[in-house]
Amino acid sequence: MDSLKILIVEDETITAMDLRETLQEAGHQVTAIARTFEQALKSVKSQPPDLALIDIYLGEESTADGIATARELLAHNRMPIIYLTANSDVQTFQSAKETLPAAYLLKPFRHDELKLQIELAYYYFQSNLKSAVGSYVSGPLYLPIDKGHEKIDLKDVLYLQADGSYVKIFMVKKDLPHHISTNLSHLAQYFSAPNFYRLSRSLLINLDHLERVERNYLFLINHKTAIQIPSVSRKELMKKLTVVRTK
Repeated sequence: MDSLKILIVEDETITAMDLRETLQEAGHQVTAIARTFEQALKSVKSQPPDLALIDIYLGEESTADGIATARELLAHNRMPIIYLTANSDVQTFQSAKETLPAAYLLKPFRHDELKLQIELAYYYFQSNLKSAVGSYVSGPLYLPIDKGHEKIDLKDVLYLQADGSYVKIFMVKKDLPHHISTNLSHLAQYFSAPNFYRLSRSLLINLDHLERVERNYLFLINHKTAIQIPSVSRKELMKKLTVVRTK
């Protein structure tokens, strides 16, 4: 699968190091190892991950346990959560269920199982995003900009591009994009209308502004910069368009 950005929330140093090594061996990037609620929240705000591994029982330094931490993180960044715990009591499990985790793994975890659960969690998360197309946002959207919220019309959005811990939103008749502190997977849920197409993990384009398609590049109306088409995405993109075929 593609490399994911993963946050580890774990107060036991040895376990955290073991998790990081396992994830890196699988080709993933660890955005941070957070020991407390505060560190986890700071990390999500500065470098939004694609997925989070969270220990339910954090140490005394943390002002909240893993479940409360997960609730707060999800309020800032929609993503799959995988819980890790050494305790299998029913009450804890029921509380964890309320946050709709992607998986609930008991320690000591098996490395191969963890890798599989991560892949499944992210796959189903992306599938659920796609299935939400029927309930797409149709009105104006208010973006968190300059300590407030600025109104934009979705029809004026050219494309969205992931850029580290930010997403750049390019607009019609605007030279500079908006910079939103989140990841593209989270923001894409607000751009699930049929005219928005996920070209790659880092690009989401508005097909209504598509002017020209070449073998390796596409061009949007009144936008000077050509956008490269990943080779694996071109076939699916062409299926979205009504193309005149010649003999």
